[in-house]
Amino acid sequence: MKKLILMRHGKSSWEFDLPDDNRPLKSRGINDARLVSEIFKEKNINFDVVLSSPANRAFSTCKIFLKNFNFNFENIQVVPDLYDFHGENVIKTIKNVDDRYHNIMIFGHNHAFTSICNIFGDKFIENLPTSGLAVIEFEIDSWRDLKKGTTTLTIFPSDYK
Repeated sequence: MKKLILMRHGKSSWEFDLPDDNRPLKSRGINDARLVSEIFKEKNINFDVVLSSPANRAFSTCKIFLKNFNFNFENIQVVPDLYDFHGENVIKTIKNVDDRYHNIMIFGHNHAFTSICNIFGDKFIENLPTSGLAVIEFEIDSWRDLKKGTTTLTIFPSDYK
């Protein structure tokens, strides 16, 4: 059994003239990441490894989220291929995760994450919102064998405000 936890980055700012990958979070993005982290922590779902896009908004969301878990930030794996908006590189990254990890958490971007939720999950998600989280479980022993799974949890900030 494998479990994939996808978390889209928080709401980002367009206020500054910066390259896309350097855009920071807005205060709403910070607050929503904290909210989702608190709700997720109550679910008692463990994760073995954390992967993040190198984009400022994704990595910042990751750190805000994981602070609630006292997670050592040095153990976050920043993966350049997760700065992906279509999903092909994210899927390739998932399929290459070491099989000793049963529960992986990934921080990244749309439209990739919505697509992956709908390709591999059994619950249609029109749009994984900023700071939205989805958990998909798979009856597989190896990440290389990724196939249709079961969407077991979604957390959208708007549902808790």
